[in-house]
Amino acid sequence: MADENVRRHWADNRLLAALSAGDCALLEPHAQLVHLGRGQVLFEPEEDVVITHFPLTGMMAALVIVFEDGRTAEAATIGREGAIGGIVSGGHKPAFARAVTEIAGAALRIETARIEVAKERSAPVRELFARYADALLAQILQSVTCNAVHSIQQRFARWLLMTSDQIGSAELPLTQQTMGEMLGVHRTGVMRVAHLLQSQGLIRYGRGRLTIVDRQGLEQSACECYHAVAVYSRKMASKSKPEAKSRRRRNPQD
Repeated sequence: MADENVRRHWADNRLLAALSAGDCALLEPHAQLVHLGRGQVLFEPEEDVVITHFPLTGMMAALVIVFEDGRTAEAATIGREGAIGGIVSGGHKPAFARAVTEIAGAALRIETARIEVAKERSAPVRELFARYADALLAQILQSVTCNAVHSIQQRFARWLLMTSDQIGSAELPLTQQTMGEMLGVHRTGVMRVAHLLQSQGLIRYGRGRLTIVDRQGLEQSACECYHAVAVYSRKMASKSKPEAKSRRRRNPQD
């Protein structure tokens, strides 16, 4: 039987919230509520991914590529819309990237082997996770293109909007170091753009916390990549809505 804390927070992750009540029963009893601190490494390259984490509202992690000289670069960010672990690989196969918590918060953890069993038993579970894998791949592909052709200001605005969506808040607990690492630029470059956006009344920044003040204006400042990924992700998620209705009536949290 599922833990009451797990049951209470289940719908805080949109991927899990999209499961029908019957499919929830395949996973919910095996879930555990955990708190992940900033900088906590969930797995390293070449490690078997035996645990999958489902971020809840307020928490965000990143998949980063580690270079031989120790430098890292963001490949993707994951929040309440998805999962960090064996979803994309189809099992607990060795990881290619490092997974690390960027914004501390709560998550539900489930053994990857339990997820594989649920996928074997339920076609809707397989399809849901396959759609999420497609959405995550779209984010990665769009980010590669964005980094190649768009300005730091456009990329920064896109990244702030994505982060806001992924943690479910306009208040972003971000340090200069975090923003620089995620964008792959020096902190001075990040702060120059942050000051510019703040002077335009789009954001407010200070003491390790950034607030989106004018979301519509920030969307106009971002490149087309934000909307391209958002539209595609919504299209993938919309296919699961009919399956989730019975579950959402019981636990209506978003």
